[in-house]
Amino acid sequence: MTELLYQTDSYLREFEAVVTSVDVAARTVTLNRTAFYPGGGGQPCDTGDLEVGGRRYAVVRVERGNLHVLDGDTMPEAGAAAIGCLDWERRFKLMRTHTAMHILCGVVWRDYGASVTGGNMELLEGRMDFEFERLQKDFVQEIEDKINVEVRAARDVRVRILPRGEAFQIPDLIRTKINLLPEGILEVRTVEIVGLDLQADGGTHVNNTRAVGRIRITDYKSKGGINKRIYVRIEDDDQP
Repeated sequence: MTELLYQTDSYLREFEAVVTSVDVAARTVTLNRTAFYPGGGGQPCDTGDLEVGGRRYAVVRVERGNLHVLDGDTMPEAGAAAIGCLDWERRFKLMRTHTAMHILCGVVWRDYGASVTGGNMELLEGRMDFEFERLQKDFVQEIEDKINVEVRAARDVRVRILPRGEAFQIPDLIRTKINLLPEGILEVRTVEIVGLDLQADGGTHVNNTRAVGRIRITDYKSKGGINKRIYVRIEDDDQP
């Protein structure tokens, strides 16, 4: 079992580990502990470097099952000590983006009662689908103004890992379809934007909404019926 360091510390940039298995053909290694996020929930995976025996390997992709895909002419050996180093610029942009998406979800649910039906993100941009019957320019601008109020409110972002039974008693988590989790999952990781949003979530986030920057809604589209899509871009905020 791999210790998933990113679940409790999204700000960890470097870590020590041991290579537990190597697949030369697939160019993958597994580690006993890792800070590399494998992707999921719409968030892309981390990249970075893995140093083993004085040699540095580029981690070009991370896949489910703790599979770190390496670039290079050789592969490390199982049992070797390793130091992992994230591409921090990429990771932090994804953290900002992911938290921005939760802010958007929280505001749309709190103020308009619309549930999210899907979403995806890349570095500093993303899209979310909501159960809106109609979406117009003035309404979209109102949403943008409100989400940036929440950014400037400097709300703390907290991560907790709860027993499944306890998590299933929390109304906000039930609303986000926590009941669809497979029965084999005995613990639920939650991400809370204090006073705004609470979701079951496995991704990485900033620790305060102020770190997100400015959120701009760049476009919106109808995807049929009551499904409306909102596109966002994350920018640096020059305001004090």
